Amino acid sequence: MGFKEYITKALNNPEPGDVIEYYNLKKRVTGNVLSNAQKTIPAGGYNYEADITAFWEEFQKLKANCDYKLSFNTIMLRVLTEGLKAAPRLNAHMDYKFNASCGRLIIKKHIDVAVPMVIDGETFPVKIRNLEERNLKETAEEMERLTKTLKTTDVDRLLFDIILQRLIGFVLKGKLASTAAQIATGYVGKYKVAKVSELFNHVPHDETSLQVDDMNEGSVCLTNLGSLYKGLNGNVTYAPILYPQVFIMAMGAVQDRDYAFKNEDGVVDIATKKILPINIMFDHRLGGFNDVIPFIKKLDEIFANPECIHEW
Repeated sequence: MGFKEYITKALNNPEPGDVIEYYNLKKRVTGNVLSNAQKTIPAGGYNYEADITAFWEEFQKLKANCDYKLSFNTIMLRVLTEGLKAAPRLNAHMDYKFNASCGRLIIKKHIDVAVPMVIDGETFPVKIRNLEERNLKETAEEMERLTKTLKTTDVDRLLFDIILQRLIGFVLKGKLASTAAQIATGYVGKYKVAKVSELFNHVPHDETSLQVDDMNEGSVCLTNLGSLYKGLNGNVTYAPILYPQVFIMAMGAVQDRDYAFKNEDGVVDIATKKILPINIMFDHRLGGFNDVIPFIKKLDEIFANPECIHEW
């Protein structure tokens, strides 16, 4: 091993033939949020396997008879909303001061859920606002509107505006070194993602474009990994909470599973049930798992009595 190769390995530098992908605007934004989450949030998790056999049947009936486009994501968005109404402390932001070991929980007035949407193979979190005030039809129509608007949005330009807003926040919080580093790497050198002149360009404020607030974190996040691959088996074991949120719900694919049970006559029988694997992650600084129990109980109630969805 020559000296140059020795130094390359010591520094963990790329070797000849390696493929290098530098972060684009999207990865810079998400990388910052996820890194903050991993460093600052003491997360707890629970894998909830929901028997949605009856719920699925009612969903299919409603989908066939309603006069709007109803997806499984939309109905589960409403399930999440009902759960958060029963457990409002999960619909919150955490503001914690590590140096002083003090903080505050900001329980949000509105339920604003960030939902990842896939456009041209890229995933973008888009916020659906005020879900506590919307019925199911209004939620579905808002989901469809945001999906269409995302397709006509200059996403890179919008992400640049988001980065700019966050840099201003860093300055106001006194994080000058971090701000200077992000500005320098954003405009200069091999990591740059924009020209300085773009600082003065902004997305149009009309119906053709999403705005900065449409892609902020919201109060909680709902993600559906099962929508990416219908044949996905197993459970989601971990989903990072989006700082400063304190809660995220991640779904896998709906699965058909065979179960043995005793029927009314006491005879062992076998039936196929539809199971929805749900991963629930929460910030342990809330107080503990007791804050999550009302949420799970509400979901149990909905899945056991799914006729309620026709009243949504």
